[in-house]
Amino acid sequence: MLSYQHGFHAGNVADVLKHTVLCEVIAYLRKKDKPFYFHDTHAGRGLYDLTLPMANKTAEYQGGIARVWRQANPPAACLPYFLALRAFNQGSALHYYAGSSLLARQLMRPTDRLAANELHPQEFHFLQDQAQMRRDRHLPRLRVSQEDGFAALKAVLPPKEHRGVVLIDPSYEQTSDDRACAQALNDALQRFATGVYLLWYPIVEPKRAFSLIESVKKLGAREILQVELLIRAPIAGERGMAGSGMLILNPTWQLDISLQEALPWLVHHVAPKTGRWHLNWVKKDG
Repeated sequence: MLSYQHGFHAGNVADVLKHTVLCEVIAYLRKKDKPFYFHDTHAGRGLYDLTLPMANKTAEYQGGIARVWRQANPPAACLPYFLALRAFNQGSALHYYAGSSLLARQLMRPTDRLAANELHPQEFHFLQDQAQMRRDRHLPRLRVSQEDGFAALKAVLPPKEHRGVVLIDPSYEQTSDDRACAQALNDALQRFATGVYLLWYPIVEPKRAFSLIESVKKLGAREILQVELLIRAPIAGERGMAGSGMLILNPTWQLDISLQEALPWLVHHVAPKTGRWHLNWVKKDG
């Protein structure tokens, strides 16, 4: 299916969690001089105008990034995310929301390399325009392709840099996406066992999320960190996301410690009365 367009959801609570984790991982990888590779399997259009009707039909960003954007004294783990997003806005105004590829690119160095896949024709067109427009000799070139994100991942691993992070975040409109995620991770680990893999998942039906987590747990990663941010308790049969989570395979050093500070701060601002957070080692080496 190619019906999903992230513009209706850009900047929501799920994005806040996903991009906090992604940007913190990118910030850690760039501490070493050696270049690294970033791959985004489901990139969307790249940049979202929050003043347009698409974003304001549901206005999900109002309950997400808008609630934390201007808060004072954010935890250190949120700073790379906020720093990258500020590059697309002027002053304190929140006009644009950047997707994973553009946020990562903003934090990466000219020696690093990144690629993004997007299958949806219209979304790919926007993403391609962003890649061409945002050329900067101080930032890496963004390679975009109109391919199935799962299939494309096989062709690029292992990266020549032998360091890198892969973000997998399909729409999950089809239950087959769950199986595709687990299979893609299994194939990727066989090609690039030391890579950092970020798997985002929605929490709508708790049983579905649990099944996905159990499938990934059986794979060859030595360490898997799980983080979740919920705006309410999930209720069977109730429509809409209660929150979302991420499985981080081969997490960067002390990521659990930095997120343990960031998650309660985020919950306090996006859902102070009904929200909760969860951090757990699904697998831990030693």
